[in-house]
Amino acid sequence: MPDTVLLATAELARMIDHGRPPVILDVRWALGDTHGLDRFHEGHISGAVYVDLDEELADPPARELGRHPLPGIDRLQAAARGWGIDDGSPVVVYDDSGDLAAARAWWLLRWAGHAEVRLLDGGLPAWIAGGHPIAAGPGGERKTGNVTLSPGHMPTIDADEAAAFPEHGVLLDARALERYRGDEEPVDPRAGHIPGAVSAPTTENLREDGSFLPVDQLAYRFSKLGLGRTDVAVYCGSGVHAAHEIAALEIAGISAALYPGSWSQWSADPTREVATGED
Repeated sequence: MPDTVLLATAELARMIDHGRPPVILDVRWALGDTHGLDRFHEGHISGAVYVDLDEELADPPARELGRHPLPGIDRLQAAARGWGIDDGSPVVVYDDSGDLAAARAWWLLRWAGHAEVRLLDGGLPAWIAGGHPIAAGPGGERKTGNVTLSPGHMPTIDADEAAAFPEHGVLLDARALERYRGDEEPVDPRAGHIPGAVSAPTTENLREDGSFLPVDQLAYRFSKLGLGRTDVAVYCGSGVHAAHEIAALEIAGISAALYPGSWSQWSADPTREVATGED
């Protein structure tokens, strides 16, 4: 189902050229990097709106909720209207890192009931490689949208459900293998993974150029991880990269739930068991 998740750069260019541009969101973010807005000012797709992941796609961090709790629906709706989204508006989101950050906006809007949202496959590097123009500066004026959002349109699980999930389904850990094994932990209180979880780094869903693997290759990858008709849920460090894994799963025709608190919530709770090594 790539056409429901991804948009090719050539198609976005055609939409813009034909005078029917979607709402374009630039979600440049990386862990510990606070310069996304600076990079937006240096160059972005014309008409794009910069979205601050930490400030607009999450509530403030809290030990009991994790580093990127889901934003309150009223707060998310106000932000989405500020981006210019109306009910039914097509939305395209991108970043410069294989959509690893942009997928957070994709998932949140879907979770909030706005189905007309897709990831720009390959992001800004693919746009530039295709010979399409970029703009500099703060971006142009935009109208306030009228979109109405409501929570719960994408499945989620909480910590208790994550603990029990491997008993009846497959719980995927989308972080790097080194963090899964507990070899290193750069940001969260404890190293390791949720017992019973399966390592599935989301970066392995991408080609070297940052675009998603073809459908058949994604389907093969997930079949090797034991995904068939069983339930699937995904977590990562704080619920950002897990959204990217869910996008890849959907491309392969597999529905999955998100554990929003992810490892940042789990590892901060001393009552939660931690596993290390490779299961």
